[in-house]
Amino acid sequence: MNLLVVGISHRTAAVPVLERLTVPVGAAPDTLDRLVSQQYVDEAVVLSTCNRVEIYAAVSAFHGGLADIGSMLAAQAECSVNDLAPHLYVHYEADAVRHAFRVAAGLDSMVVGESQILGQLREAYGTAVERGTAGRLLHELMQQALRVGKRAHAETDIDRAGQSVVSAALAYGQEATGSVVGRPALVIGAGAMGALALATLRRTGAGPLYVTNRSAKRAERLAALHGAVAVPFERLPATLGTVDVVVTATASPEPVLDVDLVAAAGARRSEADPSGPTGRPLLVLDLAMPRDVAPGVGELPGVTLVDIERLGAADGFLTTADSEARAAEEIVTAEVETFLAWLRGADVAPTVAALRAKADEVVGAELRRLAQRCPELSDPERAEVAHTVHRVVQRLLHQPTVRVRQLAAEPGGEAYAQALRELFDLRVPSEIDPSAAGEVRP
Repeated sequence: MNLLVVGISHRTAAVPVLERLTVPVGAAPDTLDRLVSQQYVDEAVVLSTCNRVEIYAAVSAFHGGLADIGSMLAAQAECSVNDLAPHLYVHYEADAVRHAFRVAAGLDSMVVGESQILGQLREAYGTAVERGTAGRLLHELMQQALRVGKRAHAETDIDRAGQSVVSAALAYGQEATGSVVGRPALVIGAGAMGALALATLRRTGAGPLYVTNRSAKRAERLAALHGAVAVPFERLPATLGTVDVVVTATASPEPVLDVDLVAAAGARRSEADPSGPTGRPLLVLDLAMPRDVAPGVGELPGVTLVDIERLGAADGFLTTADSEARAAEEIVTAEVETFLAWLRGADVAPTVAALRAKADEVVGAELRRLAQRCPELSDPERAEVAHTVHRVVQRLLHQPTVRVRQLAAEPGGEAYAQALRELFDLRVPSEIDPSAAGEVRP
């Protein structure tokens, strides 16, 4: 079994393409089931965030696994594989491990160093565990990736040097609308991003704070944690007319804020503060994927809209200290080598087991032949002969099998397991075509 990552992110595709591929939380179990029902996909984890959709898989063949996953993603995006292929990135084996570790460390995020990705990766892994689609290989990869991510944040200042997507969007928006200190703010959505938004707004000095969600209980729990006021979802139109900052972070497949709704709220705001031709400015941060804010809202008078697409194109808001990023990269590099050594050792285990099984078969056949040729041997004598032969074989195999495990853990060690299979004509069930290695882009 081999590791394969197929994904699309803010680095390779525009937001409209990403939106078509986003896997809503409720749809993740079904997506996992469909993945592992494919011919070449045996394990799967689906990571879907505001700026990436990635499939982590254990596959029995590279090209077959890539075709299976590519076809599923194309169906999700309602386009052909050929149309989607230019936006995809593909990582295999060592490159897949490195990518997973870099993602967990926040090195591949839109906001380098943000730590929210750790929670998102943990949630994706947890869903796969519950669905039974994470086997031995992905269990180990995900657990180690989460550990590497924690280590990168604990041993470097990458999390302090970097910003969350919320703080980056807020900083960008304030360039246009001015400080949010003392300005009322509303968060729409009570998930992880909504919680982060409330925490960031409170830390920045915005207030009073409001939160609304289709599930009133979730909004109430989040409000209690952050000193905010929970607003019934049906009161959203009225509340929009009383705040200066809106952060949207829902999992809705359709826009939550349309042009008419925001325009009506703007009219109420103008009545409340007629100091200018458009009243008080309204800052809207759309951090959802698919987007929560309909096209055209950002063109309304007095409205500044910052979404993932606009944020990704902004210079100066998504940077981190180079030295901290380099330190985190060094941690990732060292951890990748450790994981690959484990992986090579794990790969040689079936070969060693096959060798010992074949030795047992040979010994068993020879003992049966001995029993036929020397029927006069007593049971104790046969037992002593069997014990002696088994000891000789085990002693002969001990050093070579220990040594091949050591050699397999080193770079290029897979060649030793392959040589062992060829020398003793061993058939290992998990053996696949070793020529399909390295990163290949469709």
